[in-house]
Amino acid sequence: MKIILTGATGFVGNGVLWECLSDKSITKVLSVGRRPLGISHPKLEEYIVPNFLTLKDSDEKLQGYDACLYCAGISSVGMGEAEYTRITYDTTLRFAHALLPAPRMTFIYVSGAGTSSAETGMMWARVKGKTENDLMKLPFGRSYMFRPGLMKARAEQTTIPKMQKVLKCLYPVLKVLMPGTASTMEQVGKAMIEAASKGSDKRVMEVRDINALAERRQG
Repeated sequence: MKIILTGATGFVGNGVLWECLSDKSITKVLSVGRRPLGISHPKLEEYIVPNFLTLKDSDEKLQGYDACLYCAGISSVGMGEAEYTRITYDTTLRFAHALLPAPRMTFIYVSGAGTSSAETGMMWARVKGKTENDLMKLPFGRSYMFRPGLMKARAEQTTIPKMQKVLKCLYPVLKVLMPGTASTMEQVGKAMIEAASKGSDKRVMEVRDINALAERRQG
Protein backbone atom coordinates (compact mmCIF):
# COMPACT_ATOMS: atom_id res chain seq x y z
CA MET A 1 0.00 0.00 0.00
CA LYS A 2 0.93 3.62 -0.47
CA ILE A 3 -0.04 5.77 2.49
CA ILE A 4 -0.54 9.50 3.13
CA LEU A 5 0.09 10.50 6.73
CA THR A 6 -0.51 13.82 8.47
CA GLY A 7 0.62 14.86 11.93
CA ALA A 8 3.91 12.96 11.87
CA THR A 9 5.60 15.63 14.01
CA GLY A 10 2.97 15.11 16.73
CA PHE A 11 2.65 12.33 19.28
CA VAL A 12 0.05 10.11 17.56
CA GLY A 13 1.24 10.73 14.02
CA ASN A 14 4.86 10.06 14.93
CA GLY A 15 3.97 6.73 16.48
CA VAL A 16 1.88 5.75 13.46
CA LEU A 17 4.70 6.82 11.14
CA TRP A 18 7.14 4.36 12.69
CA GLU A 19 4.58 1.55 12.47
CA CYS A 20 4.02 2.30 8.77
CA LEU A 21 7.75 2.38 8.05
CA SER A 22 8.21 -1.01 9.73
CA ASP A 23 5.23 -2.68 8.00
CA LYS A 24 6.27 -4.74 4.98
CA SER A 25 2.92 -4.25 3.21
CA ILE A 26 3.51 -0.50 2.96
CA THR A 27 5.79 0.56 0.13
CA LYS A 28 5.54 4.33 0.44
CA VAL A 29 4.62 6.88 3.08
CA LEU A 30 3.97 10.49 2.05
CA SER A 31 4.17 12.65 5.15
CA VAL A 32 2.25 15.91 4.68
CA GLY A 33 3.06 18.57 7.23
CA ARG A 34 4.04 22.14 7.95
CA ARG A 35 7.72 21.40 8.55
CA PRO A 36 10.29 18.70 7.70
CA LEU A 37 10.49 15.62 9.91
CA GLY A 38 14.26 15.57 10.05
CA ILE A 39 14.51 11.82 9.43
CA SER A 40 15.37 9.74 6.37
CA HIS A 41 13.93 6.39 5.30
CA PRO A 42 13.71 4.63 1.89
CA LYS A 43 9.89 4.50 2.08
CA LEU A 44 9.44 8.08 3.25
CA GLU A 45 8.67 11.14 1.14
CA GLU A 46 7.57 14.56 2.39
CA TYR A 47 5.20 17.22 1.11
CA ILE A 48 5.59 20.47 3.02
CA VAL A 49 2.33 22.44 3.23
CA PRO A 50 2.52 25.38 5.67
CA ASN A 51 -1.26 25.75 5.79
CA PHE A 52 -3.62 22.90 4.84
CA LEU A 53 -6.39 25.44 4.22
CA THR A 54 -4.53 26.55 1.07
CA LEU A 55 -4.77 23.10 -0.53
CA LYS A 56 -6.89 22.94 -3.67
CA ASP A 57 -9.41 20.25 -4.55
CA SER A 58 -7.80 17.18 -6.12
CA ASP A 59 -4.21 18.24 -5.32
CA GLU A 60 -2.09 16.34 -7.84
CA LYS A 61 0.58 15.46 -5.26
CA LEU A 62 -2.03 13.64 -3.17
CA GLN A 63 -3.43 11.41 -5.89
CA GLY A 64 -2.76 7.70 -6.43
CA TYR A 65 -2.57 6.62 -2.79
CA ASP A 66 -4.43 3.78 -1.09
CA ALA A 67 -5.11 5.38 2.28
CA CYS A 68 -4.82 8.58 4.27
CA LEU A 69 -4.12 8.37 8.00
CA TYR A 70 -5.11 11.79 9.31
CA CYS A 71 -3.39 12.15 12.67
CA ALA A 72 -2.95 15.93 12.73
CA GLY A 73 -4.70 17.67 15.57
CA ILE A 74 -4.42 20.05 18.49
CA SER A 75 -5.59 20.28 22.09
CA SER A 76 -8.56 22.54 22.76
CA VAL A 77 -7.02 23.82 26.02
CA GLY A 78 -7.04 27.62 26.02
CA MET A 79 -8.79 27.88 22.65
CA GLY A 80 -12.13 29.43 21.73
CA GLU A 81 -14.65 27.43 19.72
CA ALA A 82 -14.18 29.43 16.52
CA GLU A 83 -10.42 28.95 16.46
CA TYR A 84 -10.65 25.30 17.45
CA THR A 85 -13.26 24.69 14.75
CA ARG A 86 -11.04 26.32 12.12
CA ILE A 87 -8.09 24.07 13.00
CA THR A 88 -9.99 20.87 13.74
CA TYR A 89 -12.97 20.95 11.37
CA ASP A 90 -12.16 23.36 8.53
CA THR A 91 -8.57 22.21 8.08
CA THR A 92 -9.44 18.52 8.16
CA LEU A 93 -12.29 18.82 5.66
CA ARG A 94 -10.14 20.96 3.36
CA PHE A 95 -7.46 18.28 3.40
CA ALA A 96 -10.03 15.58 2.69
CA HIS A 97 -11.32 17.49 -0.34
CA ALA A 98 -7.75 17.83 -1.61
CA LEU A 99 -7.67 14.01 -1.86
CA LEU A 100 -10.86 13.67 -3.89
CA PRO A 101 -11.90 12.01 -6.09
CA ALA A 102 -10.84 8.92 -4.15
CA PRO A 103 -13.32 6.06 -4.67
CA ARG A 104 -10.67 3.46 -3.80
CA MET A 105 -9.03 5.34 -0.93
CA THR A 106 -9.51 4.63 2.78
CA PHE A 107 -9.61 7.73 4.98
CA ILE A 108 -8.87 7.30 8.69
CA TYR A 109 -9.37 10.22 11.06
CA VAL A 110 -8.06 10.31 14.62
CA SER A 111 -10.47 12.12 16.94
CA GLY A 112 -10.33 10.72 20.46
CA ALA A 113 -12.24 8.96 23.22
CA GLY A 114 -15.22 11.03 24.28
CA THR A 115 -15.97 12.47 20.83
CA SER A 116 -19.72 13.05 20.43
CA SER A 117 -21.41 11.64 17.33
CA ALA A 118 -24.51 13.58 18.39
CA GLU A 119 -22.42 16.81 18.33
CA THR A 120 -23.40 17.60 21.91
CA GLY A 121 -21.53 18.08 25.18
CA MET A 122 -18.14 19.70 25.62
CA MET A 123 -16.91 22.03 22.88
CA TRP A 124 -14.08 19.82 21.64
CA ALA A 125 -16.34 16.74 21.61
CA ARG A 126 -18.97 18.57 19.53
CA VAL A 127 -16.44 19.88 17.01
CA LYS A 128 -14.74 16.52 16.59
CA GLY A 129 -18.12 14.82 16.32
CA LYS A 130 -19.13 17.13 13.49
CA THR A 131 -15.77 16.52 11.81
CA GLU A 132 -16.30 12.76 11.99
CA ASN A 133 -19.87 12.97 10.72
CA ASP A 134 -19.02 15.14 7.72
CA LEU A 135 -15.96 13.08 6.80
CA MET A 136 -18.12 9.96 6.63
CA LYS A 137 -20.37 11.69 4.08
CA LEU A 138 -17.50 12.16 1.60
CA PRO A 139 -17.08 9.72 -1.32
CA PHE A 140 -14.09 7.76 -0.05
CA GLY A 141 -14.04 4.03 -0.67
CA ARG A 142 -14.01 3.54 3.11
CA SER A 143 -13.71 5.90 6.05
CA TYR A 144 -13.06 5.14 9.70
CA MET A 145 -13.06 7.33 12.78
CA PHE A 146 -10.52 6.29 15.42
CA ARG A 147 -11.11 7.28 19.04
CA PRO A 148 -8.03 6.23 21.00
CA GLY A 149 -7.73 6.90 24.71
CA LEU A 150 -4.53 6.67 26.73
CA MET A 151 -1.57 5.65 24.57
CA LYS A 152 1.87 4.28 25.38
CA ALA A 153 4.62 5.70 23.18
CA ARG A 154 6.86 3.62 20.93
CA ALA A 155 10.54 3.28 21.80
CA GLU A 156 11.56 5.17 18.63
CA GLN A 157 9.41 8.20 19.36
CA THR A 158 11.06 11.49 20.17
CA THR A 159 7.85 13.56 20.13
CA ILE A 160 6.47 12.64 23.55
CA PRO A 161 4.62 15.21 25.71
CA LYS A 162 5.45 15.19 29.43
CA MET A 163 2.09 13.68 30.35
CA GLN A 164 2.64 10.86 27.87
CA LYS A 165 5.98 10.07 29.50
CA VAL A 166 4.15 9.64 32.80
CA LEU A 167 1.49 7.45 31.14
CA LYS A 168 4.21 5.30 29.59
CA CYS A 169 5.40 4.41 33.09
CA LEU A 170 1.86 3.82 34.35
CA TYR A 171 0.68 1.84 31.30
CA PRO A 172 1.07 -1.67 32.83
CA VAL A 173 -1.10 -0.61 35.79
CA LEU A 174 -3.70 1.19 33.66
CA LYS A 175 -4.00 -1.82 31.36
CA VAL A 176 -5.03 -3.98 34.34
CA LEU A 177 -7.08 -1.50 36.38
CA MET A 178 -8.74 0.34 33.49
CA PRO A 179 -9.17 -2.18 30.64
CA GLY A 180 -10.53 -0.74 27.43
CA THR A 181 -9.06 2.72 28.05
CA ALA A 182 -5.46 2.31 26.86
CA SER A 183 -3.50 1.20 23.79
CA THR A 184 0.12 1.11 22.76
CA MET A 185 1.11 3.22 19.78
CA GLU A 186 1.98 -0.06 18.05
CA GLN A 187 -1.64 -1.14 18.48
CA VAL A 188 -2.99 2.12 17.12
CA GLY A 189 -0.70 1.96 14.09
CA LYS A 190 -1.41 -1.70 13.39
CA ALA A 191 -5.16 -1.11 13.68
CA MET A 192 -5.00 1.72 11.14
CA ILE A 193 -3.01 -0.38 8.69
CA GLU A 194 -5.41 -3.30 9.14
CA ALA A 195 -8.45 -1.08 8.53
CA ALA A 196 -6.80 0.44 5.46
CA SER A 197 -5.85 -2.91 3.96
CA LYS A 198 -8.74 -5.22 4.91
CA GLY A 199 -11.49 -2.96 6.22
CA SER A 200 -13.69 -3.23 9.30
CA ASP A 201 -17.37 -3.66 10.03
CA LYS A 202 -17.23 -0.67 12.39
CA ARG A 203 -16.77 2.85 11.07
CA VAL A 204 -16.33 4.47 14.48
CA MET A 205 -13.74 2.70 16.61
CA GLU A 206 -13.37 3.07 20.34
CA VAL A 207 -10.33 1.83 22.29
CA ARG A 208 -11.50 -1.80 22.52
CA ASP A 209 -12.22 -1.85 18.77
CA ILE A 210 -8.78 -0.43 18.00
CA ASN A 211 -7.04 -3.02 20.16
CA ALA A 212 -9.09 -5.86 18.65
CA LEU A 213 -8.21 -4.72 15.14
CA ALA A 214 -4.53 -4.59 16.08
CA GLU A 215 -4.77 -8.12 17.41
CA ARG A 216 -6.35 -9.22 14.12
CA ARG A 217 -3.42 -7.63 12.30
CA GLN A 218 -0.93 -9.64 14.34
CA GLY A 219 -2.86 -12.79 13.55
